[in-house]
Amino acid sequence: MLTNKLAFVSKNLNKISTAGMIIALGIIYGDIGTSPLYVLNEIIHEKVISDKLIIGALSCIIWTLTLQTTLKYVILTLRADNKGEGGIFSLYALVRRRRKWLVIPAMLGGAALLADGIITPPITVTSAIEGLRQLPALKNITQQTIIAIVIGIITLLFVVQQFGTAFIGKFFGPIMMVWFAMLAILGAAHLADDLEVFKAINPYYAIDLLATYPKGFWLLGAVFLCTTGAEALYSDLGHCGKGNIRISWIFVKTCLILNYLGQGAWLLAQYRGQIIPEAMIANGFNPFIGIMPQWFKLAGIIIATMAAIIASQALISGSFTLISEAMRLNLWPKMKIQYPTEEKGQLYIAGISFLLYVGCVGIVLYFQKSANMGAAYGLAITMCMISTSILFANYLVLYRVLPIWIYCYLAVYLSIELSFLVANLQKFLHGGYVTLIVGGGLFAVMYVWFRSRKIKNRYIEFVRLEHYIPMIQELSNDKTIPKYATHLVYMTSANNHHEIEHKIIYSILNKKPKRADIYWFVHVDVLDDPYTSEYSVEHIIPNDIIRVEFRLGFRVEQRINMMFRKVVEELVKNKEVNITSRYESLEKNNIVGDFQFIVLEKYLSQDNELPILERIVMKLYFWLKEISLGEERGFGLDPSNVTIEKFPLIVAPVSGIRLNRVFIEEEEEE
Repeated sequence: MLTNKLAFVSKNLNKISTAGMIIALGIIYGDIGTSPLYVLNEIIHEKVISDKLIIGALSCIIWTLTLQTTLKYVILTLRADNKGEGGIFSLYALVRRRRKWLVIPAMLGGAALLADGIITPPITVTSAIEGLRQLPALKNITQQTIIAIVIGIITLLFVVQQFGTAFIGKFFGPIMMVWFAMLAILGAAHLADDLEVFKAINPYYAIDLLATYPKGFWLLGAVFLCTTGAEALYSDLGHCGKGNIRISWIFVKTCLILNYLGQGAWLLAQYRGQIIPEAMIANGFNPFIGIMPQWFKLAGIIIATMAAIIASQALISGSFTLISEAMRLNLWPKMKIQYPTEEKGQLYIAGISFLLYVGCVGIVLYFQKSANMGAAYGLAITMCMISTSILFANYLVLYRVLPIWIYCYLAVYLSIELSFLVANLQKFLHGGYVTLIVGGGLFAVMYVWFRSRKIKNRYIEFVRLEHYIPMIQELSNDKTIPKYATHLVYMTSANNHHEIEHKIIYSILNKKPKRADIYWFVHVDVLDDPYTSEYSVEHIIPNDIIRVEFRLGFRVEQRINMMFRKVVEELVKNKEVNITSRYESLEKNNIVGDFQFIVLEKYLSQDNELPILERIVMKLYFWLKEISLGEERGFGLDPSNVTIEKFPLIVAPVSGIRLNRVFIEEEEEE
C-alpha cells in the first residue's frame, strides 16, 4: 500500500503543470535566481569597465549557465533520479555498490553543500540590504546598521524553522515569479543602452577574455558564482519532478540572461573606460541596484530581500534533508529529527539549525560586506560539482552507456570544474579559507563516523544462531533464574538471518542470564532507494525465538518502536504469536506481557593497541557519540522500555605484555 502510494506521488510529481512549475520557482531556483545580486559586481571589482571585460564576462556567464546548469544538471544529471529523489546522497545510494571509494566524493560533496548553506544566506541577504544605500533617504546608513539588519533577518529565518514553512512556503512560488519577472523587465529596459552586449552570445568572446585579458583566467572564480545553485536544483528534484524543473528553467534562464545583459549594457553606457571609485563601492555600488529606476528602488530592494530570504530558506531546508540522508547512510552522527508539518520533505534538526545559524552570523560578522563574502563563496561548491561528476559517471557505467560517451562527459566537465576550482583557489587567502575550513570540518565529521565503523567491524564477531538455540530454550524454561522480561528484544546488525552477534549471545547467557518467554531479534536494513517501508518475519522457534527484519529506504524515519508494535499487532491478529503474559496471575486475565529492549552500547576499552591515526579516529568517534543521539533514541525506541548495556570495544588487543611472577620467600623463623 505504502509503496503504491509513493509511486503514485512520484508519478504525479513528474507531471508538468502550472502549479508544479510555480512551486519549482519557489523551491528550486532561489540560490541561482539571486546570483544577479552579486556576480557582475564581483567581476568588475577594481577593473576598468571595457567592452572586452563586460562582453567577455557576459559570454562566460551565458555559456556557464548553458554548459554547467542546463546541459550537466537540467538535461543529464536529473536523469539520475532515485525513485524520484535527487541530490548527492541519492546519487551515491544508486552507485555505492559499484566502488567502495565512491563514499569519499559523496562525503566531499555533502560537506561542500552544507558549507554552501552557511555562506549563501549571508551573501544574498547582505547584497540585498546594502542596496538601501542607493536610496537618498538612507544613503548615510552605516555598515554596522546593515549588519544588524542582516543578522536580524537571518535570526528570524532560523527561529521560524522549528515551526515548519508549510504556510509561508505557499507564497514562495508567486514571490519568485515576481522576482524573475522583475529581473527580466529591468534587464530588458537597459538592453538599448549598448546593443553590443548581444555579442556575448558568441562563445568566442568568452574564450578571448580568458586567453588574452590580463589575469583573465582568474575571472572564472567570479563567473562561477552564476551557477552555484545548480547543485541545489538537483537536490530538490523530489519536491517538484524533473518535468516541471526542466520547463521552468527555460523561463528562469531567460530572465537571468536578460538581467545580466541589461547590467552589462548599463555599465558600458555609464562607466566605459572607468574604474568604479572606491567611494561608490563603499556606499554600496551595485549594477543590479543601478539598473533600477529611482522611483522603484525601494520596492526592488524589498523584493530582492524577499528573494534572498527564500533562497536562504531553500538551502537551510536542503541542509536538513541532506543530514537526515547522511544519518540513514551511516555517514553522520544520529541527531533528533522533528517533523513540524505533514508536508512531504518538511523536517527540522535543531543541532544542524544551530550549527548553520552560528556559521551564518559568523560569516556576516567576519566579512562585514557582501563584496568581501564573494571571496569565500564558490570554492566549496566547486568540490561538490566535481563529486557529482564522478558519481554520475559511475551511474552511466551502471546503466551501460557506451564508454566513449562517459569519457567525453568526464573530459568536458572535469576540465570545466577543475578550471573553476583552480580559479577559485585565488580566493583562498582573501576568504576562501573560511569556506574550506567549514567544509573540511564537516567532511572530517563524516569521515570519522564512516571510518570508525570500518574499524569497529573488525571486532564484531558473528556466530551461528542455530548453535545457541538449545541453550536459549533451556534458559527460557529454567525457573530457577528470575524472569527478566516476558518479551526480550535485541537490535541486531547481522544481515544474515542465520547469524547473530556474539555480544548478544554473551548478553543473554553469560553477563547476567536473561530469562524471557520470547526472544526477538530486530534488524534494520537501510536500502538504496528512498521510500521503501516493509518488513519480514522469521519464526526461528515458534513462540520462542523470532527475527523481524525492517527494510527501510534511506529517507524513511526509523521509528522502530511504533513499527515493531505494528508488526506484533499483525502477528497476533494472524495468530502467529501469543503475547499474553506467562505469569499465572496475569495469563488467566489475558494481560499482555511486558516488552523490554536491550541496546548494547560500546565504549573504547583501554586494552587496545591501535595505530596513532586509528586511535585518533576512534577517540573522535566516541566524542561525537557522546554529544549525538543515543542508540535507543536514534532507533526511535521508548526509553522507558530500554535497558542499555555497555560493553568494551576491543579492536586491537594489546599483545606482548611482559609480566614475570616472583615468589615470596618465607623468612626463616629465628
